Amino acid sequence: MRSFNLKNKNKDKLNDLFGKVKEDYFSFNQIEKYFRNKDDHKSHQVLSDKTSADLDFQELFMFLDRTTSKVGQQYFYNKLRTIPIRDANQTKEKEDIIHLLTERPDFRLDVQVELSKLKNDKSFFINALFQDQHIEPPKWFILIKFLSFTSIASFILMFFNTHLFFVFLATFIFNLGVHYWNKNNLYPYLASLPQLLKLHQVAKVLFNNSNFKKLNPNLEKPLNTISKLKARMFLFRLEAGVQGDFETVIWAFLELFKIAFLMEPLLLFGVLEVLDKKRDEVESIFDFVGEVDSLASITSLRSALNVYCHPKIVDENVKIKTESIYHPLIKECVSNGIYLNDKSVLLTGSNMSGKTSFIRAIGINVLTGLTLNTCFAEQFSMPWLKLYSAIRISDDLLNDKSYYFEEVISIKEMIDNSRTPEANLFLLDEIFKGTNTIERIAAGKAVLSYLSQNNNTVFVSTHDIELADLLLEEYDLYHFSEKVDKQTVAFDYKIKTGKLKNRNAIKILEVNDYPKSIISEAIAITKALEKG
Repeated sequence: MRSFNLKNKNKDKLNDLFGKVKEDYFSFNQIEKYFRNKDDHKSHQVLSDKTSADLDFQELFMFLDRTTSKVGQQYFYNKLRTIPIRDANQTKEKEDIIHLLTERPDFRLDVQVELSKLKNDKSFFINALFQDQHIEPPKWFILIKFLSFTSIASFILMFFNTHLFFVFLATFIFNLGVHYWNKNNLYPYLASLPQLLKLHQVAKVLFNNSNFKKLNPNLEKPLNTISKLKARMFLFRLEAGVQGDFETVIWAFLELFKIAFLMEPLLLFGVLEVLDKKRDEVESIFDFVGEVDSLASITSLRSALNVYCHPKIVDENVKIKTESIYHPLIKECVSNGIYLNDKSVLLTGSNMSGKTSFIRAIGINVLTGLTLNTCFAEQFSMPWLKLYSAIRISDDLLNDKSYYFEEVISIKEMIDNSRTPEANLFLLDEIFKGTNTIERIAAGKAVLSYLSQNNNTVFVSTHDIELADLLLEEYDLYHFSEKVDKQTVAFDYKIKTGKLKNRNAIKILEVNDYPKSIISEAIAITKALEKG
């Protein structure tokens, strides 16, 4: 009855949390571990740290992540940073599961209850079992086997020859030292091995469902592999989870048993040897549970959105088309729409008018569209893209690199990637703002013309209106603007066609009570410069 009540309470809690942003602490050092160690070279693209930072990835992840388990959280992080090879059949299978989880809340809760068995932080360490190098047995491991055999033999035979008790006692004393020497080897696995048993248990339950089985029809063999190790790993589970007095008594007897026959080092190195050979099988179980949790997370996310859509992936010349796109991290964000055919986009406008936020919104929607099949828009069409950016650049003082040099390196990477046959999306904010005006405009024009060739699409913001005139053939012009009166500056955050015509920078200084002498001199200098 107590177990039934706990299960119902867990369901009620999970139901209350459904569709809501997590209030948990996000330990990104642990969350990122699976991603950092995973070989994703067969994917379409792995999002770089630079582009992730430009898109405020950690804040985005904290908003998107609705996973139940730590395994799912690690997997979801990797999923969001890894654009897969396009596979329409896989996308449909996953959408069918999301539909099932949406239409059957009771079933979804049952799934989440299973996944919640892996919500303990110790589950963060499962990935180490198939990604990290294991401890190797000492060169004198044969001695451990000999001591174990001597203990077993003397223990059995002393019932026939009491003098052998002293052999058993002497061996026990020697084994005591070996046993506690091995504790240092065992310690790193006290979290991961018991959690692997839980992962196996959860995966078996989920795999029994025919809908989930489609995610990996070949999972039965890996599950059987771990099943054969369960008995050997049971002692480690008890070692890690002693709580009540009764369990303490059992643990004490088992500890004596393990010392006497050196069970821990024999079992530990035996299990690690098998796991070392079965890394792919363990990872497939991890990925299966992570995928189920990720699909439940997407279900929860979508349930909380007033507006979202599935991206339409196009092969024809249309580059990007979107209606009512918005930035998911901006509260009450003003939505916008844009349609591109064979050109890229150059945005003008003053600071705080919405240029950079719009560029980030495009990047985020491309990313979530390709990884989660979810866009924050009423409609979003695009090719299967690769995503690069140069938005948030700063001086690297420790390595003696200036802002301009950092920007040059970032844009050079874009130039190199622009030559590939795949469709690329390049996001730039204020290109070459680390150098003088004339060279900035000249270099900016040359680079932006180069990047927009082939199957590439560029979104770039600039204050240099001269660039708009130089790039008319390759770029569609858009702008954001504000209304300035004597007392206030008002932004509407709506994208408009054409280049910005009104310059309000000096007017904004005036609204903020700058001295009249500064305003007058600034206006006079502006007029003189415009005359040439």
